[in-house]
Amino acid sequence: MGVTVDVAYTSLNKFKEVLCGDKVEHLQTEDSNIMILADGMGSGVKANILATMTSKILGTMFLNGATLEECVETIVETLPVCQVRQVAYSTFSILQVFHDGEAYLVEFDNPGCIFIRDGSLVSIPRNTRVIRDKKINEYRFKVRKGDALILMSDGTIHAGVGKLLNFGWLWEDVASYAVKQYRLTISAARLATALTSACDELYQYRPGDDTTVAVMRIIDRKPVHLMTGPPRKTEDDCVMVNDFLSGDDTAKKVVCGGTSANIVSRVTERELSVSLDYDDPDIPPIAYIDGIELVTEGVLTLNKVLKLLKRYVMNESVTEDFFLELDKPNGASMVAKMIIEDCTELKLYVGMAINSAYQNPGLPFDLGIRQNLVEQLKHVVEEMGKRVMVTYY
Repeated sequence: MGVTVDVAYTSLNKFKEVLCGDKVEHLQTEDSNIMILADGMGSGVKANILATMTSKILGTMFLNGATLEECVETIVETLPVCQVRQVAYSTFSILQVFHDGEAYLVEFDNPGCIFIRDGSLVSIPRNTRVIRDKKINEYRFKVRKGDALILMSDGTIHAGVGKLLNFGWLWEDVASYAVKQYRLTISAARLATALTSACDELYQYRPGDDTTVAVMRIIDRKPVHLMTGPPRKTEDDCVMVNDFLSGDDTAKKVVCGGTSANIVSRVTERELSVSLDYDDPDIPPIAYIDGIELVTEGVLTLNKVLKLLKRYVMNESVTEDFFLELDKPNGASMVAKMIIEDCTELKLYVGMAINSAYQNPGLPFDLGIRQNLVEQLKHVVEEMGKRVMVTYY
C-alpha cells in the first residue's frame, strides 16, 4: 500500500473556555491521508463554529476533488469576516500525503509546518499564491519512512507571551524542541502531547490562546489481530484460531478473554500460564501463550481499554499523565497502548457465544455486553484514523 501514516493531535483550550477554537480533521481517500487544522478567530463558541465549518468545508471539497482555488473561494464566500478588524475568520493548514510518498501542503496564516527527517529540520521549497486577496503558501515534496510533519495553531508560538517569554515561543524554538522530542518519542501521539505540554507549561497552565499540535509520522504498516469470545459453535474453535493466527506474519496478536485464551492454547497445543502479579486491583492479571503478544481477561479489560481510547479520541486530559497510565503493566493499559501507538489497522475476531456470566441469554445478540464493547471499540479506533475489520464466529 506504499506510505503508511501515524496521525495524532492534542489541543489546549484557552483558559476558562469550554470549547476549543481550533479543529483538526483527519480524512482518508483511496490513495492518501489528509490532515486539516483550522484555527477560528477569537476563542470559545464562535471560534469553535468557525474552525469546525472551515475544516468541514475544506475536508468535503478536498475529498470531492476540488481545486485549492475552489476551496479558498468557497470559504471566503461562506464564512463571515470580522467587521471590526477586517481579518480572516479562520486560518488553516492542509497536509495531504499520498500512498506513493508525494505530499501536498497548503498554509493560510498558520505557523509553518515543521518537517523533521533523520532527526533534523528540513526546509520545504515554497510557492506563494494569491487567491481572492489571500496569500496562500503551497508546497509539494516527497516523504519517506521516519519523517515527521507537525502542523500548529498560533497558540504554540504565543506560548509564554508577556509572562515567561517576551515574544512567545518563537517558531525556531518550537522546531528545535520538536526535533529533540522526535528523537525521544516513537509515536505521533507522544510527540503532539510533548509539544502541547511544553506550551501549557509556558502559559503557566493558563493558556492565553487555543493551542493545537497535529502530527503525521511516516511509519511501517503495523497490523494488530485481536481475538475475543468463544465462537457460537464449538466446532468453529479451530477455524477461528487459524484465521486469527494466519494471514499477516507481521501482525501483533492479542487475546482478550479467559475462554478465548483456553481455546487458543488447546488448538495450538501451547501452554497457557497466568501471571501472579496484580498490578491493578480493578483489572485481572495478564497471561502468557507462546507466540501471542498479549493475553488478557475479557470484558472488564476491554471496558477499561475502551475508556482509555475514548479519553484519547475526545482529547480529554491527554497529557503526559495519560501516557504514564498507558505505560502501566496491566492488561487494559497494554492493549490501549498497542492500539494507540503501535497499530495502523485492527482486525477483530469475535466469538458470538453467549456468556452466562455476563448477560441474560434472553437478550438479543447485539445487546450482549461483549458485542456492544466490540462495536464501540470498532467505532473509536476508526475515529483515530485506523482501519478496522471485524469477523464474527
